[in-house]
Amino acid sequence: MDRMLTDGTWLTSDDWLGNTPLSWICAIAGAVAGFALVELALRFTRGRLVPRARRFDNTATRSLVAALDAVRSWLLALLAIVIALDFLDFSATASYWLRVITFLLVGLQLVLCINRIIVTALLRTVQPTAQGGVPVMLGILTWACQFVVWVTFLLALLTNAGVNITAFVASLGLGGIAVALALQNILGDLFAAVAIGLDKPFEPGDFIAFGTDSGTVLKVGVKTTRVASLSGEELAISNSQLLAQLVHNYSRMPERRVAFGFTVPYPTPREQVREIVRRTNEIIESADQVRFDRGHMTGFGADGFTFEFVYYMLDSDYALYRDTQQHMNEQIIDVLDEMGVHFAVPARTVALTEPQRH
Repeated sequence: MDRMLTDGTWLTSDDWLGNTPLSWICAIAGAVAGFALVELALRFTRGRLVPRARRFDNTATRSLVAALDAVRSWLLALLAIVIALDFLDFSATASYWLRVITFLLVGLQLVLCINRIIVTALLRTVQPTAQGGVPVMLGILTWACQFVVWVTFLLALLTNAGVNITAFVASLGLGGIAVALALQNILGDLFAAVAIGLDKPFEPGDFIAFGTDSGTVLKVGVKTTRVASLSGEELAISNSQLLAQLVHNYSRMPERRVAFGFTVPYPTPREQVREIVRRTNEIIESADQVRFDRGHMTGFGADGFTFEFVYYMLDSDYALYRDTQQHMNEQIIDVLDEMGVHFAVPARTVALTEPQRH
């Protein structure tokens, strides 16, 4: 035994799982060397492609860089080990499973690269929203494309493993009908998400109102839309239910129309009535970010002369509108105080007469 260790004959004479120690050493060395060479080649290639992609902004180059970014070192290491083991002598069953594992690892790496290329291509095709958010269509298309890639890989893996997928594919068709019936609500929300992505009634960052709720759209998902309400909580509503309602999108309002009015009592002299209209029109016209439309004494109400004034805010910001309206109200109060005119209050005069005596 000592002589075998000294002269090295044990390397070729011993039997480790049907292979000599020398064969195992060569396999391990080959796996390590192969992994190192491939890793260095990938690093070198990526280092040359990244500056080129930034300089020329070429779609093909960016796709190659995306594919290289999707390469996983642990997958390459496992693949190098499996390929090295395939050079050793094993039983037919072990060799069969090594081939299946090799196909699995190669296919998994290809799927990761293809999915990364798909995402990169879609990001270059689909434009982001004005608020910087990602459109809902990007998420749906990415999910659909990746689903197709993974299903194709699964079928190819089963075929390589010797499974007859003809009956399996046929059963998928029947099962798909059953699943569609069972998941019709989810599919309805999915198609509603597609409709939102194509028609774009609102996008992340828009302020919308629907039903009795309102808030800022945070995310349009595959099934639900998330809205941050004014009171602080997050609302989640299904896409189909949201589209079934009347949705007000205030973020796309280029200007805000404002109509307001007040009433002064009937004893007010006609000269003062005309002066109220003129002075109020001047107040509105002098306001910032405001386009004056009209102002009139509109009629005779139950409590006095009624006035109506209309203007447009050139900015849709709600806080700015409230500040502007408050400033106008304060000036109108000052004008009426200066003229000695008070706002009309609801009042009713009842005349009592004594009954006639016969």
